[in-house]
Amino acid sequence: MEKKKALVIDDESIVLDSVSRILKEEEIKVDTCLSGREGLLRAIEKDYDIVLTDLRMPDIGGMRVLRDVKRAKPAMPIIMITGYGSVKTAVQAMKLGAAEFIQKPFTPEELIAAVKSALHLAATTQPEAQHMLHKEEVLRVLEKAGRDPMLVSNMLSFGADALDDFNLSGPEKLAILTGDIHWIEAEAGPLSPIQRKWLEQRLSAEIW
Repeated sequence: MEKKKALVIDDESIVLDSVSRILKEEEIKVDTCLSGREGLLRAIEKDYDIVLTDLRMPDIGGMRVLRDVKRAKPAMPIIMITGYGSVKTAVQAMKLGAAEFIQKPFTPEELIAAVKSALHLAATTQPEAQHMLHKEEVLRVLEKAGRDPMLVSNMLSFGADALDDFNLSGPEKLAILTGDIHWIEAEAGPLSPIQRKWLEQRLSAEIW
């Protein structure tokens, strides 16, 4: 059987070294990257069986990596690596398409179990569609977010949970929560200033 190949993205060398050592002992080929932006490009351009990415990095965060890798490769399993203070966001990431998350510091057993679980999930689950399925609902959410400070506050505080009352797919929620104006306008057409308001606000400050 051909070896599995993993890409690990984290801005801490000690984490990259640890993950690499553990996975190589499991006969998994490993590439590493210290930059979220570089890691994202590599994940899209090269062939991997799984991507592990830190949630918080200086240039772009794990939610952006999740969003863009899934859009390019819907079946790609992604594991979020998180610190103690970001566990809630990692759980949100699983609701938005991540396969698993592991919390620093992790044991070899925890890492291996997460990787095996993520690979199994990818092999047995149909990937979620990455095109827009609910155009009118997306526009309704953006219209509401442009006028309703409470919805904005809830999205910042609770992430995907704040959108449970709307009929949206995971990729649609992730696009809204990460301020993906380009994809939304490509799928739904030009937005009004009020519909762009939340998305522009989201892009102006890295909340996650």
